[in-house]
Amino acid sequence: MSEFYEIRIYRVFDFEKQNMLEAWMRDALLPALGRLGIKNVGVFRNQGDPNDHSQFMVIPFESLEQFAELNVKLAADKKFTDASQGWFAQDMKDPVYNRVDSWVTQAFDSIPKMEIPSFTDNPDRIYELRLYESHNMDSAKRKVKMFDDGETQLMRDTKLGPVFFGRTLAGPDSPNLIYLLGAESEAAHKEHWKAFISSDRWAAIKDLPEYKDTVSKIQKWNLTPTDFSEL
Repeated sequence: MSEFYEIRIYRVFDFEKQNMLEAWMRDALLPALGRLGIKNVGVFRNQGDPNDHSQFMVIPFESLEQFAELNVKLAADKKFTDASQGWFAQDMKDPVYNRVDSWVTQAFDSIPKMEIPSFTDNPDRIYELRLYESHNMDSAKRKVKMFDDGETQLMRDTKLGPVFFGRTLAGPDSPNLIYLLGAESEAAHKEHWKAFISSDRWAAIKDLPEYKDTVSKIQKWNLTPTDFSEL
């Protein structure tokens, strides 16, 4: 049974408000998710842009039903609503975040469940979130197949540290897929990418005709986990 993932970007452009958002996530949201049995939630800052204080979040779900019931169950959780009183009272004219971008994705066959890194207690660990847009449904399907037919395993073998891959069911810039890589450090991550790109197996895969023109645009974010992130 494959997992589902919601990837959120809380659009924040102020350091003080970023801290306010993190405090609410740490003290109210993540404990409530834990009480619902939702574990391995990732919370990250955008390392690549010092002027963007947006907060990135990855929430794994066992089913779409669990995702659909989330807000109802949070609203019924008194500990959560009590811990969120100050958060809910924020001024409409001065919100903590502008909007929340959200993608709902389903795990690939080649990585049906999140693969938790062994270095989640390493303070130097980093992550890279990537979004691959395709120009139509067929090209998106073929790109997923490319991963399932060997690219995912090659990433494992070259220590790129795939955490999850998700084909987007609903969200901005569709059709697309989203995945998360992790490494012990930024330097290690660069070395792992070099090993991947220089691999003979990658050279053989990337030029196969069936995978031609499958990606029209790549978005990527270099992320650092918060001190309360579960990834």
